[in-house]
Amino acid sequence: MLVLALGVIACAVPPEGGDSDTEAVASGRQSALDQAAERLLITPHSALAWQPFALPGKRYVAYEPVDVLARPSLRVKADNSVSILRRRFEPALLAPGRLAFSWRVDALPLAADLAKADASDSPVGIVLGFEGDRTRWTPKMHRLSEWSRLLTGEELPYATLIYVWGNKEVPGTVVVNPRTDRIRKLVLDSGPSQLGRWRDHVRNVQADFKHAFGEEPGPLRVVALMTDTDNTGSALTAWYGALTLESVAPAR
Repeated sequence: MLVLALGVIACAVPPEGGDSDTEAVASGRQSALDQAAERLLITPHSALAWQPFALPGKRYVAYEPVDVLARPSLRVKADNSVSILRRRFEPALLAPGRLAFSWRVDALPLAADLAKADASDSPVGIVLGFEGDRTRWTPKMHRLSEWSRLLTGEELPYATLIYVWGNKEVPGTVVVNPRTDRIRKLVLDSGPSQLGRWRDHVRNVQADFKHAFGEEPGPLRVVALMTDTDNTGSALTAWYGALTLESVAPAR
């Protein structure tokens, strides 16, 4: 279900309890997360804020603002779970450009394999969902998008690019999702040698999209953080540091 709903799920995270004290605690945590996300995750203007989203039928673990090794960050203690923190762009971002971000993990999902649908977990991921010409889709892709609309109220993005940390894949590898080629993962880090260390990345979004899909990107509709361990039933902790997304200045 995850690969079909990336970037489109609109199911709000349920409250943690029903009594007033529990609701007050949950509200305070959400307020702290909202403030931390606005400070750490900088993007071009959108009418919509960063929001946590839970996938139907999947365990959700909340992001928490913390400092680690002198860096402000958002931490998620994953445990057989899928945690997504998403910002949708209203209006869509016409020309995404430079993307800079950092992440850190303390372990890798057990026996994860990005090329296998039932084992395609990644401890950290940056998800980018793009608009495009849906007349180029295959009939199968149209059916998948309609299924997503019925389930979530939103169609699939035209194409989704995900930066990930793999278990064994060589950095720079593009992994095509086994269920649909409109979702592709670009491996930036791989294996256990850098566990416990901050990894800093600067990417050219347009160049990476063209490398992964062989075409120019359309407008960017969504950007998200995603820690995914449900397929392998793994437990680990991931941290996301500052993220900055810029748009390409129009030519004069």
